[in-house]
Amino acid sequence: MNPVTTVSGTAYPWGAKNIDTDVIIPAHWLKTITRAGMGRGAFETVRAQPGNIFDDPRYAGAPILIAGDNFGCGSSREHAAWALADMGIRAVIAPSFSDIFSGNAFKNGIVPVVLPQEAIDRLIEVARDHPVTVDLETMTVTTPFQDRFSFDLDPFRRECLMNGLDEIGLTLERDGAIGDFEGGMAQERPWVEGRQRLGRTAA
Repeated sequence: MNPVTTVSGTAYPWGAKNIDTDVIIPAHWLKTITRAGMGRGAFETVRAQPGNIFDDPRYAGAPILIAGDNFGCGSSREHAAWALADMGIRAVIAPSFSDIFSGNAFKNGIVPVVLPQEAIDRLIEVARDHPVTVDLETMTVTTPFQDRFSFDLDPFRRECLMNGLDEIGLTLERDGAIGDFEGGMAQERPWVEGRQRLGRTAA
C-alpha cells in the first residue's frame, strides 16, 4: 500500500446520498480474480446515464470523490474499495460512511473523510471549477479560497495510511519478534514441530 499524506487535485462534486456498494461496483464484477481493471466497472449503472459526472472530462482522473450521507452502505464487498482505488480515487469526503466500507477503504489506502453537510455543500460548489486538498498532516480539507475544514481519524489508522501499512505490512514490521517467538517455541515445545521432548526426530 502506498503512503498517503496529502491528496490534492480535482474532485468529483457528486454529493449523492445512500450510495451502496452495488452502485460502486455491480455484483457481476465480483467474479474477477484480480483487482486490476476493476475501475472500469466502478459506478457502471451511473455511467450508463448520459451526462454523468464520472465521464465528464472536467473531472477525469480525479483523486477525490465528494459524496453524500451513508456512503458505502449495503453489502460488505471489499471490491468497492478496490474499484475506487483502481479508478484513481484516494480520498472520499462525505457526512458519514458505512462502518465496513470505511474499514475496507483504510485497508486499501483510501482516506474516508467525515465532514458535516454544510462543509460538503461548500466543497461541491468549489470543486466544480477548483481543486481540493485533503491533508493528513494537519487533518484538514482546504480549497484555494481559504476554506479550511478539520476532520478526525482514528490515530492508528491515520498512522497506517501515512506509512503505507496494510495488514501485511504491519505483520512484516514485526517479523523479528515473530521469528524470536517461533524460535523460543521450537525450544520450549519441540513437539509442536513434530519432535519428541528428548530432541530425537519423530518417526
